[in-house]
Amino acid sequence: MPTDPAPVTVPSANAQTPIGVAVIGCGYWGPNLIRNFSTCKSTRVVMICDRDRARLDRLAPSYPQAIPTETVDDVFRNPEVDAVAIATPVNTHTPMALAALKAGKHVLVEKPLAANTRDAERLVATAKERGRTLMVDHTYVYSPAVRRIKALVDSGDLGDIYYIDSVRINLGLFQNDINVLWDLAPHDLSIVDYLLGRLPRSLAATGVSHTSSGLEDVAYLSLDFGGSLMATFHVNWLSPVKVRHTIIGGSKQSLVYNDLEPVEPIKIYDCGIQLDQSTEARYGALLGYRMGDIWSPNLPREEPLQNLVQHFADCIRTGKAPLTDGEAGLRIVRILEAAQHSIKAQGGRITL
Repeated sequence: MPTDPAPVTVPSANAQTPIGVAVIGCGYWGPNLIRNFSTCKSTRVVMICDRDRARLDRLAPSYPQAIPTETVDDVFRNPEVDAVAIATPVNTHTPMALAALKAGKHVLVEKPLAANTRDAERLVATAKERGRTLMVDHTYVYSPAVRRIKALVDSGDLGDIYYIDSVRINLGLFQNDINVLWDLAPHDLSIVDYLLGRLPRSLAATGVSHTSSGLEDVAYLSLDFGGSLMATFHVNWLSPVKVRHTIIGGSKQSLVYNDLEPVEPIKIYDCGIQLDQSTEARYGALLGYRMGDIWSPNLPREEPLQNLVQHFADCIRTGKAPLTDGEAGLRIVRILEAAQHSIKAQGGRITL
């Protein structure tokens, strides 16, 4: 665990000098961050940090320009490190990020931002006090597919949004410190937060554990946004098949987003219900059905994580708030924490 370092003066990044980045945590996600920061023209990897020397030894030959270290304090003391990316277990996010911010570093944190709302609020407040960029690695927000969905929602092409239904299931990877909701749901919650830009008014969640860990491995979450809009999420570590599927139902058109479909991840359906607006029909609640065309928009082939690290660099240089800033991360943590309370209350509805 990091000590509280003395403040370090970090050189201001400019358009000519790549931003010096250190990646802390070289396990599952860290190597992806290292690769993308290394190939981004606006950043350079100065250091890689992990307490497991074997991990460092495996990565070091591929990134000879990066100094390997097992000690996070080495990272915080290095004046060439302008920013740190934290890819460590969730319960370490807050102390790591706080130490980095107090050392004058900009911070990118793997999802979720923190293990509870109070810690997430501390991180947001500290970043504001120190004038540093705090960003959460909600990678899907930076995918061409999700950005196109955002444009369709904002343009009104889908009409009024009636519901969002999301499924993210697979066999493993089991975590030993967080349950399936904290592990998988942040992906889809961050997408919905990006699309709608607000917290739900209430939620309810259920979940069960099938192992001795007591951590839920199957969970269902329902969010009520008011105005007849609800969003539901199914997450599961036990499924024999891998599914990454989101349906957005609108009054004009509906959309299906399949993240596992490499060619046409988005399909838009010009079909739905039509209400007869006559006075006589209202009493009978008469419905008509509209069956139209199906089309798929053309999307650029871009790696979401590369878009994310470029955006992080741009925000550091310009001082603008990231799309997935600390406040966005805080909203996701609020939902997850409330959902956990609801699970423990046997699905009781929680008001936010």
